[in-house]
Amino acid sequence: MPETVRAVVFEGGLQVIERQPPAAGPDEAVIRLRLGGLCNTDLELVRGYQEFRGTLGHEFVGEVVAGPQGWLGARVVGEINVGCNTCDWCRRGAPNHCRRRRVLGIADYDGAFADLFRLPVANLHRVPPNIADEEAVFTEPLAAACQVLESAHIRPGERVVLLGAGKLGLLTAQVLGLLGCDLAVIVRHERQARMLAGWGLQPVRRDDLRDGEADVVVDCTGTQEGLRDALRLVRARGTLVLKSTYADPATVDLAPLVVNEVRVVGSRCGPFGAALRLLERRLVDVLPLIEARYPLAEAVEAFARAAQPGTLKVLLTP
Repeated sequence: MPETVRAVVFEGGLQVIERQPPAAGPDEAVIRLRLGGLCNTDLELVRGYQEFRGTLGHEFVGEVVAGPQGWLGARVVGEINVGCNTCDWCRRGAPNHCRRRRVLGIADYDGAFADLFRLPVANLHRVPPNIADEEAVFTEPLAAACQVLESAHIRPGERVVLLGAGKLGLLTAQVLGLLGCDLAVIVRHERQARMLAGWGLQPVRRDDLRDGEADVVVDCTGTQEGLRDALRLVRARGTLVLKSTYADPATVDLAPLVVNEVRVVGSRCGPFGAALRLLERRLVDVLPLIEARYPLAEAVEAFARAAQPGTLKVLLTP
């Protein structure tokens, strides 16, 4: 192990620091970062979401350098929720909702934007050899996109509208497109429209859609404006799926949800196995989403780039 490693931390300000390498517990592995991906949650954390302090990063592909013998040298991705293994939710097999949950790079657990970081072995998934690092780094957000199908039962003939054709939205659109549903993705920029059309999906402008006609609306905008628009688009007794986290509380009129008997579903982390299968079988195309790469030492600049409107995936390389 090196004497010091670099880590991207937020302690009221964003910086890259030098510190001692992590020490893995008996059920943990130490992982060397190969690629990390910035997402909107990272941006919200440095804007004040959950009063975060610590090491950032939860989207990664890495290599195990310390831990159980059978994992040494393995190229891995990892689930981000670290459960206590003793509470009622953990005993039910749902550590995502552990009552003492810690979350990689988000809540009480140092993140992956570091030369070396740790994660429980139970959280790790081996990356198939035909998946490149540039694809594997999308596993966590692609799993989150797959969770929409776990959260809401979407039938092939239903009218589905997706708002927020950004990083997560474009992944979610591709997953929904595999269902054969009548999917429309609202876009604001020609670049988004070209990408969606290239995947055989239907890009639309907001003015092309009438209110109250969507069976299912998936909101990936992360904005109050997008949430209000989603409420207008969903039909009576339809379903609204929320995929966004907000640094600031959202203020919306809840009366339409009651009057129109709309089902609201929160959707967060998802199945890594499914995401890896989609990547392995080339059913989802992630490479066009890569906007830029920055070395770990330039993480502050990387965050600034990722925060620019319209920017897609920014990667960190060691």
